[in-house]
Amino acid sequence: MNASGTGFPISKLVVPVIAMMAVVAASNVLVQHPVELFGLQEALTWGAFTYPVAFLVNDLTNRRFGPAVARQVVYFGFALAVVLSIWLATPRIALASGTAFLFGQLLDIGVFNRLRRMSWWQAPLAGSLFGSAVDTALFFSLAFAGDAAMSFPVTYASTGITVPLWVGLAYFDFLVKLGCALLALVPYGALMGWLKPWGGAQGANTLSR
Repeated sequence: MNASGTGFPISKLVVPVIAMMAVVAASNVLVQHPVELFGLQEALTWGAFTYPVAFLVNDLTNRRFGPAVARQVVYFGFALAVVLSIWLATPRIALASGTAFLFGQLLDIGVFNRLRRMSWWQAPLAGSLFGSAVDTALFFSLAFAGDAAMSFPVTYASTGITVPLWVGLAYFDFLVKLGCALLALVPYGALMGWLKPWGGAQGANTLSR
């Protein structure tokens, strides 16, 4: 049985789908737990450190199988992660995460595919950065805007700026994702030689590099 619109058997998508689902579900739980080390409880949640792995999985899938298959992985991962997250987190967080995941990952695929003929690091880095920006804005606004427990004002001493807690968390979450996008180039580069572009149904021209 092949994935819809592609020539690839669904069995080959099991690993990336499970990886996507696990990352999103874990992040939806961890985003509810602030980092209490070094006084960062009003700046970061643990979810900021796990979620960027989804972009690495997406980029490796895109490189290996191409954009059509990568989108199928996103759709499968989205559906499974939302269902699992409703059980592990709250329905609002699950739906916010699912929406942000869908838009962010699809944008990552589009940017990656447009830049895939350029230097090896440009496509995954640009895709992750643009996707992370959209994902962060959508997730935090949909999950926490208007929530009294997440909207009390917080003043950051370094700038004197006062914002709702969820806005501050979103800002620092995005900074962590920037750093993770750079760090993810290490495993991406290491796996490039092993995950050669698939030479099957989509053709070598589509799956260049």
